[in-house]
Amino acid sequence: MSNLNPLFQPIKLGPLSLQNRIVMAPMTRTFSPGNVPNDMVVAYYERRAENEVGLIITEGTTVGHKAANGYPRVPFMHGESALAGWKKVVDAVHAKGGKIAPQLWHVGSVRKEGVEPDKSVPGHSPSGLFKPGKENGVTMTQQDIDEVVEAFAQAAADAKEIGFDAIEVHGAHGYLVDQFFWEGTNQRTDSYGGDALARTKFAVEIVAAIRKRVGEDFPIIFRFSQWKQQDYDARLAQTPEELKAILMPLVDAGVDIFHCSTRRFWEKEFEGSDMNLAGWTKQLTGKPVITVGSVGLDSSFIGEEGDGMEMSGASGVESGSINQLADRVAQEEFELVAVGRALLQDPEWVLKVKNNKLDELQDYSKESLMTLV
Repeated sequence: MSNLNPLFQPIKLGPLSLQNRIVMAPMTRTFSPGNVPNDMVVAYYERRAENEVGLIITEGTTVGHKAANGYPRVPFMHGESALAGWKKVVDAVHAKGGKIAPQLWHVGSVRKEGVEPDKSVPGHSPSGLFKPGKENGVTMTQQDIDEVVEAFAQAAADAKEIGFDAIEVHGAHGYLVDQFFWEGTNQRTDSYGGDALARTKFAVEIVAAIRKRVGEDFPIIFRFSQWKQQDYDARLAQTPEELKAILMPLVDAGVDIFHCSTRRFWEKEFEGSDMNLAGWTKQLTGKPVITVGSVGLDSSFIGEEGDGMEMSGASGVESGSINQLADRVAQEEFELVAVGRALLQDPEWVLKVKNNKLDELQDYSKESLMTLV
């Protein structure tokens, strides 16, 4: 086993000081009845913090817009009860020496009528499209856009007020912000549609509004992806130049860290280089980045077909993937590594890897999800 020390070195990214390079990736669990984090949610995050996760990014938390939510029992980042619940989470994580950021979320046209809180509200999206050729919900007006921008800004301000260490904007996976990025779902003819640069306007307005509300010393993380839940093969950028054109307006608006979502971290993003999406993002923008994608898994667990590359060993660790990650952190391709389902399954994953207790790792199982705390 090669030297894993790079994964466990502390790092300071502006005002954000982390004890190691491991991030807990955001994972929706729908364990918040009434959309309020309860004591079980507090215990869930507290347990990861006490086991030395460097930065916890919460499950998606919906902003205060009528159409933001798309699933039952997803926690809100608005309203007195939900914010009080999140305050308990933050305090518990901090008491264990951890750092935590909420992921701010609007599902866009993924929402279907009949979902809480107001079951009569349809999905809202750039052009009323769930994916190319498939309509769902309504096309957003300028007033709708302004309301959503304000909802993100207010959620970020509230998160800062109750003690979170940063916030993450969910701009990936075919949800609302990504629907504006994606030409397949953004067919607008106003200033929010058109070429790739024009399609960044909505996200830029969100980031700029958050930055204005939270000040200069509060970290903004932005998660984006090429792939969409509607189309795993979709791509926002075919070349590094196209990717830079999308990302630099976000940098100018105030993004501090990019969370670059890929299905498999080891896959190269563009021809001519072995760098993945995170590596290219760092090179193009100069900003710190988080890599993610099937870290510590036997397969990618993306989609129902089980189409991931098979990886041998307990939770994929003995396959060499963790060694590869450590090497690439040491080479400064990316600063941080997000772990999703492996850490969902095993809250002690970080310490077990750190202490070379690989035989004690628990393999991820969908069947055990409902019992995980």
